[in-house]
Amino acid sequence: MIVAIDGPAGAGKSTVAKLIAAKLRYVYLDTGALYRAVAWKALATGTDTTSPNAMKRLCESTQLTIRHAEDGGMVVEVDGRRLTSEIRAPEVTRAAAQVAAIAEVRSWLLPIQQGFGRRKDVAGIVAEGRDLGTRVFPEAPVKFFFKADLEERARRRHQELMTAGKVNASDLSETSRALDARDGQDQSRDVSPLRPAEDAEVIDTTSLTAEEVVEHMLSTIERKAAAHQ
Repeated sequence: MIVAIDGPAGAGKSTVAKLIAAKLRYVYLDTGALYRAVAWKALATGTDTTSPNAMKRLCESTQLTIRHAEDGGMVVEVDGRRLTSEIRAPEVTRAAAQVAAIAEVRSWLLPIQQGFGRRKDVAGIVAEGRDLGTRVFPEAPVKFFFKADLEERARRRHQELMTAGKVNASDLSETSRALDARDGQDQSRDVSPLRPAEDAEVIDTTSLTAEEVVEHMLSTIERKAAAHQ
């Protein structure tokens, strides 16, 4: 059973996906962390994050592993190194947007994601990202697409960064500009642009709490899971 959640940054995907996974005892897959991990290695090795050829070579020489965290989250390892907060740094976020637009990177990560989705040792998977319903898991029986106003998404993301000590209170406008720029990159890229799958349920989370979104989604998941059996 695969529950796919797509949407832009700050729409609430991560928070809700983790809650849904915990309630259903499914495993959690953060596909965005995979792009961040690749971007982190590119920065660490001085690789040009805008060069398809350079990024293709980097991917081919990279060992990327996904593991479960004890708290129900997900851990990414690159070449044996466990990555945690370093892939959430602002410079990695910017680089991740660049590498995510490269077809060679997306093609390299595609079988890694799909292999995770074919696991038989778990009851189900809750995956969140930007092209899950349209490309990675087009056969997923349950698909959602989150959206929210830019102002609200910027406020949420800014609060996350402040809590992590990565920005100060005066950087909200910069966070908003960064999100707006990322939206443009994601929606206009040639490969797997950000858009709802035709059979995805679109949820506007602007004025909803995470608990309200979860409650609604659980009823949808239960109904579609029954039909899928």
